[in-house]
Amino acid sequence: MRIYNIIAAVAVSMLAAGLVYAGDWDKEYHPSGTVKFGIPFGDEANYDNVTVNRVVDGDTLQLASGERVRLIGIDTPELHESGKLERDSQRSGQDKKAIQQLGELAYEFTRKLVEGKQVRLEFDAEKKDKYGRLLAYVYLPDGTFVNAEIVKQGYASLMTIPPNVKYSDSLLKLYKEARENKRGLWSAQ
Repeated sequence: MRIYNIIAAVAVSMLAAGLVYAGDWDKEYHPSGTVKFGIPFGDEANYDNVTVNRVVDGDTLQLASGERVRLIGIDTPELHESGKLERDSQRSGQDKKAIQQLGELAYEFTRKLVEGKQVRLEFDAEKKDKYGRLLAYVYLPDGTFVNAEIVKQGYASLMTIPPNVKYSDSLLKLYKEARENKRGLWSAQ
């Protein structure tokens, strides 16, 4: 039992001295010659195989963990009553009910695509937005890039917010093709 007390004391001392980092299980070599070991936790959680518990709206998911994910680079019509719905209605001149009907179509497309499925999240420059939602590019196990598929099928507009711009050029190309070919929401206009 004494050896366990010594190990625990050393581990606590190392943590206090900042000699352990929250990275991966691998060792990290530093120029000073020290080696740091760590256990992943907190923001370093693994998002390679997570379950989408439910789709909140066309561009927002809720994971089984309870975390919400805002899909980077896309924007779907508002489904729920909100300040954004009011602003979108004023900006576009569309009736709020018409916007919500389009939002329902986008929601249904996204729900069929990912709800109840395992996905992998990829992050860009910022991991969370001001509301605490994860900002991510989402992939199905077969490699389908969910953000791009929603745009490609015509169920989302683009919303590029720097510095999260990794795939903005490819999403723009898909958006133009969807509009030109009157896919999804664009077929009603």
